[in-house]
Amino acid sequence: MSTTLDTTTSDDLGVPAARRRSAELERSIRERPGGFRALTGDRPTGRLHLGHYFGTLQNRVRLQNLGVDMMVLVADYQVLTDRDVADRLAEHVEDLVLDYLAAGIDPDRATIFTHSAIPALNQLLLPFLSLVSVSELGRNPTVKDEIAHSSQSAVSGLMFTYPVHQAADILFCKASLVPVGQDQLPHLEVARTVARRFNNRYGTPSSPVFPEPEALLSAAPLLLGTDGGKMSKSRGNAIALAATADETARMIRGAKTDADRHITYDPVARPEVSSLVLLAALCLDRDPHEVAEEIGGRGAAALKAVVTDAINDYFAPIRARRAELAGDRAHIRGVLREGNERATAIADATLREVRAAMNSL
Repeated sequence: MSTTLDTTTSDDLGVPAARRRSAELERSIRERPGGFRALTGDRPTGRLHLGHYFGTLQNRVRLQNLGVDMMVLVADYQVLTDRDVADRLAEHVEDLVLDYLAAGIDPDRATIFTHSAIPALNQLLLPFLSLVSVSELGRNPTVKDEIAHSSQSAVSGLMFTYPVHQAADILFCKASLVPVGQDQLPHLEVARTVARRFNNRYGTPSSPVFPEPEALLSAAPLLLGTDGGKMSKSRGNAIALAATADETARMIRGAKTDADRHITYDPVARPEVSSLVLLAALCLDRDPHEVAEEIGGRGAAALKAVVTDAINDYFAPIRARRAELAGDRAHIRGVLREGNERATAIADATLREVRAAMNSL
């Protein structure tokens, strides 16, 4: 069945609608977690930090423990999207897997795999690219933002294909859930569009090839870097999961605050102070307003001491687990090998189905 490209934009994944749908999905997950498969992952460009943990890792472990089938991607091919070379890639891949395992991702209940080891996944990119227009890719707000903030004088064509490659990541395993922040909704809409157009062109109403994946919006907290800017691996303003207690203390001592000695939690008026308060509250499992009130007029030094102790106490077992795992790199490679085998079997089956639907070899 053939059809022309539709150029309408679905509002199904507008932020208000996505939040309402996420609440419904959470209820369904609790009732029948085994009915869902989630796809999530990261680019291996350096060690993960506390923003990653509270933003995504903690939620992945929660979904895994509920019984959701988790597919966790190490997106090594996508490292080249906004850089000239994939420097120290093998090391970064293993470090990323170390962070996953230390945070609680269980390879017996989750499939951890790499782009480069799954040929059939990447072969989906070509037919998927035929389903979107150049203008649609150029209008993608996430792509536009990445280009605007790229450190390169010119970006490669990979930047434009990035959303479609992500669609292949999601659809190869027929994921029904994609945990995302609201800034990633445009990328997920590309995957939904590709699934819908493929089904319209090559499938049948009674037998669609792909499900339309749904966003599971996280209530990820906004944590700033120690310099008050966006927390980032590349900016040197983030505390790595693997950081020592002394490294953590040193970074918190240098964190930006403000001139008001009385500590309050006001993310709009006092973003840097509030980010530190929130970090302590997350580690202590307390309300940030209560944490700020307890510190009160004792000032930034007291705040930083509370934050440092909270981080080091919370992450001590995670860091110990990571250090233990780091001593057995063969185990890390074994986790990847087994995950790649499982993901390959899924991708091969999907590619065969796609070829049959397209009447191709």
